Amino acid sequence: MTEAEMYKWAVYTFPVLFMMGYALMRTLRTKKNRKVLSDATKAGLTEPASLHPIIDKGMCIGCGACVNACPEGKILGLIKGKAELISPTHCIGHGACKRACPLDAITLVFGTEKRGVDIPLVNDNFETNVPGLFIAGELGGMGLIRNACEQGRQAMDGIAQYIGKHSSEYDVVIIGAGPSGFSATLAAHEKKMKYKTLEQDSLGGTVFKFPRGKLVMTAPVKLPIVGKVNFKETTKEILLKFWNEVEKKTAIKISYREKMDNITPSGNGFIVTTPKGEYKTRAVLLSIGRRGTPRKLNVPGEDQPKVVYSLIDPEQYRDQHVLVVGGGDAALEAATSIAEEDGTTVSISYRSEAFSRAKEKNRKKIDEAKKAGRLNVLMSSNVKDIQKDKVVLDQQGKKIELPNDGIIVCAGGILPTPFLKEIGIQVDTKHGTV
Repeated sequence: MTEAEMYKWAVYTFPVLFMMGYALMRTLRTKKNRKVLSDATKAGLTEPASLHPIIDKGMCIGCGACVNACPEGKILGLIKGKAELISPTHCIGHGACKRACPLDAITLVFGTEKRGVDIPLVNDNFETNVPGLFIAGELGGMGLIRNACEQGRQAMDGIAQYIGKHSSEYDVVIIGAGPSGFSATLAAHEKKMKYKTLEQDSLGGTVFKFPRGKLVMTAPVKLPIVGKVNFKETTKEILLKFWNEVEKKTAIKISYREKMDNITPSGNGFIVTTPKGEYKTRAVLLSIGRRGTPRKLNVPGEDQPKVVYSLIDPEQYRDQHVLVVGGGDAALEAATSIAEEDGTTVSISYRSEAFSRAKEKNRKKIDEAKKAGRLNVLMSSNVKDIQKDKVVLDQQGKKIELPNDGIIVCAGGILPTPFLKEIGIQVDTKHGTV
């Protein structure tokens, strides 16, 4: 073969080989992604827990930018050249996929046709339908720490514009010192606003109540006064220590152990009532989270001291018989962390057939603990009676009795929807809508 013939062969052959290789890779990738989606469907893991993407297949060009942008890994995948949500329950609402899409083919929504999510109605600056009442963070559907911090900062920008030159005892009362409330407090302090931050428990809100050593997924975030914070993955303790240091350095003021009892309109503002007094304010920012009052089992014996609704330290259950009730991340993390304590007998009870609301890494930990004999997993079961030294469950008609020293109920919380409606805030049930 002459040099000219070899050149001609290469010119025509290499593109063909490249296209064949690309087609093979695309076929293999589609097959893999289809299996992930099929496994999730068979396991009943199809309902996203929070904000999640809907892809317009007509606009999607299959570039894969959304797939690569997700900080959680393989949540999205390409199937036949189109993006698809292949691990729905793993999506926790980063929203990076939408920002990465070059054709704006992704819409972020709450809820699905099967599972509605109650979301307070807010506008672009986080103001509700009640002028002067603002909502940011988990209560508005943004449970992710980075998103909640960003919303707290942005909400305070909106509040600063809203209050204008109107005077009152306070410009704003911030209710809650979780991620969004903490960020909002920093923003109010930076703007030299007259603010009052109320927190019924401790700095961090829901984060403070996470189990000891829990990994808190974060991403780089901009905090007022502090600037860019480059946490990517850290524990609850490290994050709270950082926040405490920021609190001291910036000299922000937070009133701890002071619970908001009521909000009532007054003139061109509001009066916020607590057990310690009344605060007249031009605006209010609600950063109270979505957990509300812990959801109870409503069974005999639940009022005993051994029944609690969150785990703080697994070590307190050493050498005890413990039952964890629930199927979300909080329940799985509690069960697996307690199961690591020597001499402890741990069972987990969940009413459904699959842990559809929990992250994959937590489900894997459950499987590992079960295989190692450290955890008794009772699916499709319900607690029926709690006695002094035992607990009675029903598992598909079968009565089960377990020795018991402590019960941790991780069944979520009753949303503060009635309170929101009482003060006039519109709450919509989202079924796959923006």
